[in-house]
Amino acid sequence: MSEQKNKPLGLYVHIPFCARKCAYCDFASWSGRQADIPRYIDALRAEIAARAEDCGHPAADTVFFGGGTPSLLPPDAYRAIARALRDSFDIAPDAEWTVECNPGTLTAAFADALAESGCSRLSMGMQAAQPRLLQSLGRIHTPEDAAAAVRIARAAGIGNLNLDLMLGLPGQTAGDMAETLAAALALSPQHLSCYALIVEEGTPLAARVARGEATLPGEDADREMYGLCRDTLQKRGFHQYEISNFALPGRECRHNVNCWKREDYLGFGCAAHSLYADTRRANPRGLDGYLEGDPPETERIGPEEAMFETMMLGLRLTRGVSESDFEARYGARLWDVYGARLAPALRDGRLLRRDGYVRLTERGMDVMNSVLLLIL
Repeated sequence: MSEQKNKPLGLYVHIPFCARKCAYCDFASWSGRQADIPRYIDALRAEIAARAEDCGHPAADTVFFGGGTPSLLPPDAYRAIARALRDSFDIAPDAEWTVECNPGTLTAAFADALAESGCSRLSMGMQAAQPRLLQSLGRIHTPEDAAAAVRIARAAGIGNLNLDLMLGLPGQTAGDMAETLAAALALSPQHLSCYALIVEEGTPLAARVARGEATLPGEDADREMYGLCRDTLQKRGFHQYEISNFALPGRECRHNVNCWKREDYLGFGCAAHSLYADTRRANPRGLDGYLEGDPPETERIGPEEAMFETMMLGLRLTRGVSESDFEARYGARLWDVYGARLAPALRDGRLLRRDGYVRLTERGMDVMNSVLLLIL
């Protein structure tokens, strides 16, 4: 297996604090724990310094703050994390630096702190344009808050904007989706992520669905909304580069693309994961465990699992998996490893092999799991 150590890697920072937990969310995030922010920042800074030392202070070309709600941090707390990253890693001058925020929590002071730190990209959870849908999701913002947050970001000089949109929500119609797309596009984003709702076990939304208090649109309606996203955004100059992601030319999320290409990344904070030198590392999921210094779990990834992960992640991209990159990395031809198993998908039109790439067709993206089962 070829060495990846000399390539710049990605850095991920998990911020687990929220103003209120959304009804559909099963992420590692907590409301009512803001008093723990100072301890968490200290733990993050210590982890960043120690991990950088262990890895030889490598170069990084992407940074991503996720959550939770990073925009809930006090500006000085965010600045402290940003300084710790720059002190410990050789971050490229043109690095893509993304911070997630929620409308309703982004302030001008926080946006200024982002701009000062080198943040070049904001990812905002708009989700829907209808107040009734936002309320059913437990979101704390209104459609007007989303527009106001965009104005705040742009006033601070952050011009690269992603908006997250959700489809398949209880009570959502294709007309709602069209209205949400129009409202999002009116804000002139450079990138849109259009995610289908997954009802996670143990969430308040799952309980409402189980009790019959919330009704999901159904598979046909979901596909109609997804098709509407594809068609509308293509007409507006966005290209689909991943199953759920659409970008104007040159505005793809580099951090996520590198993850889908199975490049190395280091994660910091509770529940953060890393992949470095074919070792997977998972920090304690619980906030208390992380603050108390519970050790991470580590797992060495063997060649067969690494190859499968490369296929599983790479097929999410519309351009697919590069056969030459696969061979350079693993010393084996992709088609020699997986050709016999992928042949049925190639014959029935779920898969396409062209110009040195293996990729899913539009139909194949709708049934991606069936293709993965062939190579599992």
